[in-house]
Amino acid sequence: MNAGLVLEDGLMLEGNLYGAVKNAIGEVVFNTSMTGYQEILTDPSYAGQIVVMTYPHIGNYGISGTDAEADRPHVEGFIVRDFSELPSNWRSEQSLNDFLIDYNVPVLSGVDTRSIVRHIRSRGAMRGMLTISTDSTEILLQKVRQSPSIVGLDLVKRVSRTGPVKFPANKAAGRAPYHVVAYDFGMKQNIIRSLTSTGFDLTVVPGYTQAEDVLALNPDGIFLSNGPGDPAAVSYGIDNTRKLIGKKPIFGICLGHQILALALGGKTFKLKFGHRGGNQPVKNLITGKIEITSHNHGFSVDFESLNEAEIELTHVNLNDQTVEGFRMRNHPAFCVQYHPEAAPGPHDSAYLFEDFYKLIQDTKR
Repeated sequence: MNAGLVLEDGLMLEGNLYGAVKNAIGEVVFNTSMTGYQEILTDPSYAGQIVVMTYPHIGNYGISGTDAEADRPHVEGFIVRDFSELPSNWRSEQSLNDFLIDYNVPVLSGVDTRSIVRHIRSRGAMRGMLTISTDSTEILLQKVRQSPSIVGLDLVKRVSRTGPVKFPANKAAGRAPYHVVAYDFGMKQNIIRSLTSTGFDLTVVPGYTQAEDVLALNPDGIFLSNGPGDPAAVSYGIDNTRKLIGKKPIFGICLGHQILALALGGKTFKLKFGHRGGNQPVKNLITGKIEITSHNHGFSVDFESLNEAEIELTHVNLNDQTVEGFRMRNHPAFCVQYHPEAAPGPHDSAYLFEDFYKLIQDTKR
């Protein structure tokens, strides 16, 4: 079926529709990963977004239940150059097309994704619409331009769990299990696996859980998860994190990193086109090592807005020098912007979960 992409600045492209037969509106962004489309589709951090894949051939290894980061896709739509309807992989349980039909996600294929990426890099990430509509260009553009901007948009409540869930520590870790309460701002499944494999008994709570209720669970540490949308709009997460600083050791990833910065009085800003992919070079300023890291974020922390007497910069992006991590000087709290659980490198950043364990261990001595 014929379909098209309409961007808010007037760019229009035509292609072929796969997946669900519907229109979709969201912020159009691109991801540079060569594999991992299922993890991308099911990552809650992509809520509110239409994702363009820079790698051209997508769908060839199908869908495997063990690769999902959530129980369903969270992207609004998907754009690829060549869409494979026939998977060839012994692990495949379903074709990508059938999976996206089941979960009502439309796909635009047969378009020049390179031109879209160049356009976004030049003009910035912007609102767009995957459409099968026969409406006029003027009407379609009006719908896109009237849709919500990602700036100021709280999407956490759309993806967060609605009640607490427990995940026991992996006994293979062979160590004393510390109890960690994790705020679910849009938490990926592989973060849960990474924490339990490190030796944590995990209680995952909704992103809006009050700080007093978290402390009542008597945790040894607190984890702030990834998630979608504008971090400055997640006021409840910022307020609760502010109340928890100094009470328990804290580790944040991605949105959790940004929320910790905002709780400390810092500011965030929107990147022109964001960082999304499995190939971002980050320098660890403590060790001097370079890590190849996985990213998915459209906002960044303004380090100049933080008090350097309280904060030490620990990681920096080598592509654009943006903040990738910091730690507090006087309290047991640290965070990173990137995703150590996503196996970039593939193990360059796995030490961060071990650092969290040691941080808790040290505070209990």
